[in-house]
Amino acid sequence: MRALHDIGSALRSRGFRVTPQRRVIYELLEEHGGHISADELYSLARMRQLRVSLSTVYRALDLFQKLGLVRAFRVRDQQLYEVTKEEEHHHLVCLGCGKVVEFRCEHCEELFKVLAKRYDFQVTGSRVQLLGYCAGCRGGDEEG
Repeated sequence: MRALHDIGSALRSRGFRVTPQRRVIYELLEEHGGHISADELYSLARMRQLRVSLSTVYRALDLFQKLGLVRAFRVRDQQLYEVTKEEEHHHLVCLGCGKVVEFRCEHCEELFKVLAKRYDFQVTGSRVQLLGYCAGCRGGDEEG
C-alpha cells in the first residue's frame, strides 16, 4: 500500500499541486482504511478543522482516481472510495447494513485467465462484489 508521504511526490511528479486539502483527504482515506463515502470524508476533514468544501472533496477524489491512487466502487446507493492497493482484492457487501469486507481469492487469477482465453478477452483488472447479508443482518443464523 502507498505510504502517506508518497501522495506529495505522486501529485508533483504528474504536474499537480499538493494542497493541504488534497493531502488531508488522502491521509483520511488511508487512515480510515477505505470503504468511505465523500460525505464521510468531508465530515472527517471538517472535524480536523480543514477549510474544505464538499466539491473540493469530490474534485480531489476524481483526481486521485485518474492518477490511479484511489479506487471507487458502488455499494447499494452510494459511491465508496479506497486507496488503491498493489494486491488485488474483492468485496463482500451486506445488502442490509452496507458492511464491506475485503477478501482475496487465490483461485480468481486462474479463473480470469480461463475466461480471457475462452472469450478471447484481455483482462486488465477486476472488481468482484459478492452481495448478501452479514450474520448481524441475518439475525446470527448459521445457514445464511
